[in-house]
Amino acid sequence: MTTKRLLIAAGGGGDAITAAMVHAALHGATAPALVLTYAWERLVVDPVPGPRRPADFTGTEPAAPGLALVTPGTRPVPPAGSLLPPLAAALRPRLGLLDPYGGAVGLARQIAAAARWCGAERIDLVDVGGDIVAHGDEPTLRSPLGDALAVAACAATGMPTSVYVAGPGLDNEVPLSALVPRLGEPAFALTAEHTEGVLGVFDWHPSEASAMLVAAARGVRGVCGTRDAPAPLVLDEASRGVHRLGLRRTLELSPLARALEGSTTLDAAEEASREVCGFSEIERERGRAAESERAGTPRTPHATRTAPPSAATLRSRFAAWERDTLAGGIEYVTTRRIAEELELTPTEGRLLFDDLRAGLSVPRAAPLWKLTADRGQEPGREGAQG
Repeated sequence: MTTKRLLIAAGGGGDAITAAMVHAALHGATAPALVLTYAWERLVVDPVPGPRRPADFTGTEPAAPGLALVTPGTRPVPPAGSLLPPLAAALRPRLGLLDPYGGAVGLARQIAAAARWCGAERIDLVDVGGDIVAHGDEPTLRSPLGDALAVAACAATGMPTSVYVAGPGLDNEVPLSALVPRLGEPAFALTAEHTEGVLGVFDWHPSEASAMLVAAARGVRGVCGTRDAPAPLVLDEASRGVHRLGLRRTLELSPLARALEGSTTLDAAEEASREVCGFSEIERERGRAAESERAGTPRTPHATRTAPPSAATLRSRFAAWERDTLAGGIEYVTTRRIAEELELTPTEGRLLFDDLRAGLSVPRAAPLWKLTADRGQEPGREGAQG
């Protein structure tokens, strides 16, 4: 059996994309690797609150006892949704499912099974943004549970583990001013070369943090507005940095990870999150889903439209939105922000974005859209730099 590197995407789909880039930087993009990730996605993708488990999918590959691999042919069982199958088709590393319903203890068993299958002797645990080192009391913290469970599970395996935090602050969960003293100096920085295997996913994947990380690695610098951010973020040289921490240090920084050690159910993990952080993100998802159901609001805006507007109409709508956004001092935006603020259906999104790409004057582009005061000259994305 060919030895594979074992990586864990600490928080789900966006971290799986970042894990592929970190793997490319550490070991080379073509080195065999397995990325373990949660099937835990936004309600607009998966309308069922909380994470999915292997039984919620058909077409997974049972690689070993306790290890289910996601393939391009894997499908979520309705009403669940998932973007992991197209990620499995797009990313070079294989993807394996993490099932958190057995708490940190259950996750540790899955990680150990994956390590045996890979022939791996160590783990690389990857997080984009930095909520993996959250103290739990940050007012902007939204989703610490998956990351903290992964930390506690890696500790339970007893395997040597390095924790990599890429793009500090890009997830808008822990303020950059608080992250800097916790993370120290970066171990290395991602470059355009490390992004080559993931560029295409941002045409359809909503991860904003990993999109900004890719843009920063490709040389984009400036003020970026995302859907999730309470305020615009500034992409600078530090935004492409990757920080390496030991597992013990990460446990010291994360009270929630310490509280999760020995947990055997997801319910117990939720309760620990309430005690440490004052909330459960799964409970928040349940509340949003119930509110949407009561209001009769479709989770995909205007999904029932049958006749899409013309490209010219969409371009006009975008141009008006663009002028307003530029007036707020924002230079770059994510695909997700455009799609959600203009309430685009998938068909409308394809029409608009294809139209904007047609105006590009460079062959390669980073996954952010550069706003311009004159949409008639060079519509489209910021070209790759550096």
